[in-house]
Amino acid sequence: MIDKLGLYLQYPFVRYALIVGVLIALCSSLLGVTLVLKRFSFIGDGLSHVAFGAMAIASVFNLTNEMLIVLPVTVISAVLLLRTGQNAKIKGDAAIAMISVGALAFGYLLMNVFSTSSNLSGDVCSTLFGSTSILTLTGREVWLCVALSVAVVIIFIFFYNKIFAVTFDEAFARAVGTKAEAYNLLIAVVTAVIIVIAMNLVGSLLISALVIFPALSAMRIFRSFKSVTVCSAVLSVVCAFLGMIISILAGTPVGSTIVAVDVAAFIIFYVTGMVKGGIQK
Repeated sequence: MIDKLGLYLQYPFVRYALIVGVLIALCSSLLGVTLVLKRFSFIGDGLSHVAFGAMAIASVFNLTNEMLIVLPVTVISAVLLLRTGQNAKIKGDAAIAMISVGALAFGYLLMNVFSTSSNLSGDVCSTLFGSTSILTLTGREVWLCVALSVAVVIIFIFFYNKIFAVTFDEAFARAVGTKAEAYNLLIAVVTAVIIVIAMNLVGSLLISALVIFPALSAMRIFRSFKSVTVCSAVLSVVCAFLGMIISILAGTPVGSTIVAVDVAAFIIFYVTGMVKGGIQK
């Protein structure tokens, strides 16, 4: 098994996949804790479907660099989703469902009507579940993912205190002069960037798992925001790395394997949390 892994690691595309996968998992976990605590976990699901629709538009126009359309459209949708979710007539969960289903249906419709591929089903499956896309990354795409990931980490560290404030008590944050709307907007935009770069790893249907599972797993054992965030980041990176290694050795789909490892980790942390709680009692 070690010899087989060493053989695969000689190929650049495998090394690219591991680097990008670890970075995406790290970025997803950082904001995952905030999104879970704000009860806005499924914003990732909604934005991933928007990104799928934008990617369909890019494929219709035969654009070689899909990021030029996918990233701006997803960021704009994140802003609209935040504004719409604050509307008294359209609650946050309804806004996510509306944008999510609409974008997914519109994207699939475009891909069928203006199909330019002889293997439409394979393209859709790869986009939705990330079955092969991360193994076809070019050097330019890897550097773009690295740059975006570094930017996300720097933003999170620099604005950590403000993000902490709007996460736990937004009303108090407003009272002490914090511009809560601006930081909520920042969270939405950064989430959109993470969604776009994560689509190559797990596909648009499984992105929410990268956001939700590490955060929920860490919350089973730790209580402070900082401890949960650090544990979530470490766990997410480990699960992503193990998932990709298992996928390479076993020949299973990358995205589904990573999510399966995340689920297994959640079960372990859940049981550990129950045992820890029982001992303390």
